[in-house]
Amino acid sequence: MCVGPHSSHTRAAPWRTIALALCTAASLAVAWPAALRAQSMDDAIFMDRRVLCAGLLYTREQWSEYWEGSRKRTSGNIGDVTTQQATWMGAYGVTDRLNLLASLPYVWTRVSQGVLQRQSGSQDISLGVKYNALSTPLTSVGTLHVIGVAAVSMPTTDYSPDFMPLSIGTASRRATARGLLSFQSHRGWYLNGSAAYTRRGNVRLDRVAYFTNDQLVLSNEVAMPDVRETAITLGYARPNLVVPIVLTNQVTLGGGDIRRQDMPFVSNRMNFTRMDARVQYTLPKLPGVVLHAGVSRVLNGRNVGQGTTVMAGLLLAGKL
Repeated sequence: MCVGPHSSHTRAAPWRTIALALCTAASLAVAWPAALRAQSMDDAIFMDRRVLCAGLLYTREQWSEYWEGSRKRTSGNIGDVTTQQATWMGAYGVTDRLNLLASLPYVWTRVSQGVLQRQSGSQDISLGVKYNALSTPLTSVGTLHVIGVAAVSMPTTDYSPDFMPLSIGTASRRATARGLLSFQSHRGWYLNGSAAYTRRGNVRLDRVAYFTNDQLVLSNEVAMPDVRETAITLGYARPNLVVPIVLTNQVTLGGGDIRRQDMPFVSNRMNFTRMDARVQYTLPKLPGVVLHAGVSRVLNGRNVGQGTTVMAGLLLAGKL
């Protein structure tokens, strides 16, 4: 991957906002000693009515091998690529079946070799609504849930998407619709299947022309292909413990491959299959506190790095 120097694009992390959110949630956890489970936009977990859950999740992804189209390779110009995220997450139960969700990551990227300068900044805020449309017994073994999720995301800063793989995001506005079927057995085992479609808005570059997909485009506007995602989750859940294993497949519906010996481009086709294993544990003596840990690995892909990610988090909840 032949790449040249680039100016840094750095901002201070919003630590005061994050600290305030955690302190608020901590006071709620003391006031409401009940067990909880942390949730996200792609699972079947719901907050009870008037319960607010908030916290911080840290992730660190690293890769040295990547796919240039279908060809797997390394680059001595960049060495290892490391991406770190500190993500504030929040969920609120409007009712037991209707939840509001939000998240905002702060991202750092760097390489171990070469002249590329590290990037950092507040990325994209995501806001979502999750609704449990149907819960019905399925035989005597368990219950089937039908869940719908609608979410939007938008950049919170004017970061540049034109510096892959160190850009902190794509700078594209997105709208996602997700459907999820979840079968939860009475013994704690559960099986989820989900499918999502993401519509992505165009992005603008700080240049008047670019070359991608074997075409020269005389414009600063880049059309972003939409994305389809499917996932299967096998897990075990008890009041104080949730252990999901997730297999996720992402397919970009368009876009070109990375050109030989070139940098990635923001509208490249970025496909992958990833395996995740996570653990959520609610402290028995502090039932408003959830510890989160996990690891994931990209198994195969196209125009993405074969990354390994570790994660750890702390979430706190209380009833309003």
